[in-house]
Amino acid sequence: MSKCDQCIVRDFSALKTLTKNEVIKLADCKTTKTIKKGEMLFEEGAVIGGVFCVKDGVCKLTKLSRNGKDQIVKLVRRGELLGQRSMISEEPSNLTAVALQDMEVCFIPKTEVISFFNQNNQFSMSMMRSICGDLREADDIMVHMAQKSVRERLAYALLMLERDFGTNPNGSLQLHLTREELANMVGTATESCIRLLSEFNKSGVIEIKGKEIYVRDHAQLKRMSE
Repeated sequence: MSKCDQCIVRDFSALKTLTKNEVIKLADCKTTKTIKKGEMLFEEGAVIGGVFCVKDGVCKLTKLSRNGKDQIVKLVRRGELLGQRSMISEEPSNLTAVALQDMEVCFIPKTEVISFFNQNNQFSMSMMRSICGDLREADDIMVHMAQKSVRERLAYALLMLERDFGTNPNGSLQLHLTREELANMVGTATESCIRLLSEFNKSGVIEIKGKEIYVRDHAQLKRMSE
């Protein structure tokens, strides 16, 4: 079992505020599991009962729309926590989490997290700041979806994928999303997403080789996203 005091999740989350004794307690109560690509961590309407720490891999958080399509709300990376808002609000999850890559996650039961919350003011404040940040991000996404065209949203999404997840040694986007997932991310039909990607490719802004996407003209793509 890896040591919690050396875990990457502590560097980027509220867990960094835990005391040495609390970290020892955390290590004793957590459970670690591997989630395969395509598997679900939890689904919309489920009672999570704790917090997931993402040690490795990426997952998507989706919301089922009225027309039966999944809207990708957020991509969650290694070092982040999942489930804290539902746990604190004592409500079922309003999102579904599905692995986009093989993931390694640790699960901390609600009883332990709440004890940290009640006993460690720094931890509780850091957790609340994280939740507020998620809400702010949700507000930005709502405005983004309402005010930008599909073309602008797709251009922004491609830049975001490169910025947040990096590129492979050959220059292609490291995080591979299917065309359907890209469409769900920008809020459009898969056919429309494929058509726009083809247009971007023909104009030289991006290059498509099979399933791989390369950003070739960052300045132009940025202008297209604004």
